[in-house]
Amino acid sequence: MYLIPANSKKGQLIFNLFRPIDLFIFAIGACLTLIFMFAIQATTLLALAIKLGPIVLAALLVMPMPHYHNVMMFLRDFINFYSNRRVYVWKGWCVLDEYSEN
Repeated sequence: MYLIPANSKKGQLIFNLFRPIDLFIFAIGACLTLIFMFAIQATTLLALAIKLGPIVLAALLVMPMPHYHNVMMFLRDFINFYSNRRVYVWKGWCVLDEYSEN
C-alpha cells in the first residue's frame, strides 16, 4: 500500500509552477519586448503599450490560477467546452426502453 502525496505532480514542473512550454512562451514575450525596446521610440503612450505588450501578455498567460494550471490552460478548456459541446443523453430509472426484455 503506497501513499502518494497530493502535490506529487508539482515535482515534475520547473520551480514547481511552470511547464517547459510556459517558460518558452514567457521567453518569447521577453525577447520581443527587448527587441521592441530598441526598435521603437516611446514618445507616446501607444508606443509604450506596444513595447511592453508582449511581456505583459506572456506573463498573464503563464500566471498560475486556482483549480487550473495557469490562465492558458483555463482558456484552452473554456474554448474547448464552448466550441465542442457534447450532448449526453440521460435516461432516468423510470424510462421504458424499447430494447428491454420486460
